[in-house]
Amino acid sequence: RVAPGNGMRKESDAFLSRVSERAKSTRLGNITAARSVADAVRTSLGPRGMDKMVQTETGDVLVTNDGATILEKMNVQHPAAKTLVQLSKAQDIEAGDGTTSVVVICGALLEASLELLEIGIHPTIISECFQIGLDKSLGVLESMSSPVDLENREELVRAASTSLNSKVVAQHASLLAPLSVDAVLSIAGDERLGADLRNIRVVKKLAGTVDETELIPGLLLNQSAESGASGPTRIEKAKIALIQFQLSPPKTDMENSVIVQDYAAMDRILKEERTYILQLVKKIKATGANVLLIQKSILRDAVTDLSLHFLAKVKIMAVTDVERDEIEFISKTLDCVPIASPEALSGDKLGKAELVEEVSFGAEKVVKVTGISSSPDKPKTVSVLLRGSSQMVLDEAERSIHDAMCVVRCLVKKRAMIPGGAAPEMEVSVQLAKHAKQLPGHQGFCVGKYAKALEVIPYTLAENAGLNPIEIVTELRKLHAEGFQRYGINVKKGTVTDIGEEQVVMPLLVFTSALSLATEAVRMILKIDDIVMTR
Repeated sequence: RVAPGNGMRKESDAFLSRVSERAKSTRLGNITAARSVADAVRTSLGPRGMDKMVQTETGDVLVTNDGATILEKMNVQHPAAKTLVQLSKAQDIEAGDGTTSVVVICGALLEASLELLEIGIHPTIISECFQIGLDKSLGVLESMSSPVDLENREELVRAASTSLNSKVVAQHASLLAPLSVDAVLSIAGDERLGADLRNIRVVKKLAGTVDETELIPGLLLNQSAESGASGPTRIEKAKIALIQFQLSPPKTDMENSVIVQDYAAMDRILKEERTYILQLVKKIKATGANVLLIQKSILRDAVTDLSLHFLAKVKIMAVTDVERDEIEFISKTLDCVPIASPEALSGDKLGKAELVEEVSFGAEKVVKVTGISSSPDKPKTVSVLLRGSSQMVLDEAERSIHDAMCVVRCLVKKRAMIPGGAAPEMEVSVQLAKHAKQLPGHQGFCVGKYAKALEVIPYTLAENAGLNPIEIVTELRKLHAEGFQRYGINVKKGTVTDIGEEQVVMPLLVFTSALSLATEAVRMILKIDDIVMTR
């Protein structure tokens, strides 16, 4: 006879076996999907990394090797693979640079966790051991970092140059790196506040080359001055009014219409319109304003020929079609108040500047405002005029400048620097492997795998530079085991050298952020044992 409990036990064992198989299958699917995304951007890592040509749904084409941009444009469907897209975006927000590295590291850690799962180690144990590895890694990175003095401009330029060396516009790094440093330092607050990059405005103009890019210590407007009625295009000792109402006759509602039956009525309407606009211009002139920035309107024209004629008569320069999202930056820069209605016009709401002028670049025109006088407690802003021979070059130059500015922002936020060229990754890997030998059982084995996974960065750097990755990584590992912390891969010379002497440096925050975010993403993916679909 079979004991009554045996049948239930068998059913329970069979159920647990099915659940276990489903969990294994889910983890394998998640890890495979996420690794495929990491492999897609792996060839873009480093100064000799390849670029990707991305064609969007609208047919636009962009060429870039920025990890965050590539992944953002990819149409990723798998939920676990989407995690890597969000991971790259999080790194872009936190550090601005290292968006490809974070995805490549995450892919390597997932590969290591798959090997550990296949030999029967529980996902929770792997997750906890990876956290132990991360904590030790951050300590190693802190010990090999060196402090940064923000007064030392050359050191900051070297860090920005390292970021630009892997970009399409790398040949212009000698111009763009100092420009990025000057832009960020001019708006930087203290270490607690950091630098808000929203206070830097980049205006792109299609004409010329990237070499003609310049930093404007003031305000740059993408619009041109209205000169239809021979109005002024250059004003000295400017008093600037930022208005959100229109200098045109009011219109009826959409459903209504005005029927004019005789010429007398038409003359009366034209006279009223003329009087209305004249009164507006007189009000503006009475405040002392000689430059008008007029917000774009979708309901009616911002200006008419008649209003431009009156403005030209009283020597007021008009700039129209200011976008709604530009209002905050302009008012912050000029230290003026946006004026919503003619009744609110007053002299104390105006901004002041030494010079407002229209500048031409071939067929393109911009309005430049310099010598702005603002209160010292107000946040400072600067503008960058970016030039390029094509739209693709302009867009990639803008992304590259943003990354370089983010590197400088990282140094303002956390004032520590580490060598580049895969030196920190290899140092962490070697030190972690030593630490793993002192840990008991599963912990030591899992932390050892975590250490080994970090070698993916030097391996990929050497591979993308056309070097022998096995030889390079072996030599680098040997040097770091002997205590040469600053040795890394010099892709220009094709060998392992002291990266500190080559002036290849990067902010500590970039790598600590990448390592923390990648480990966190891997731990989250490991904890998933099923995918539930909802409608």
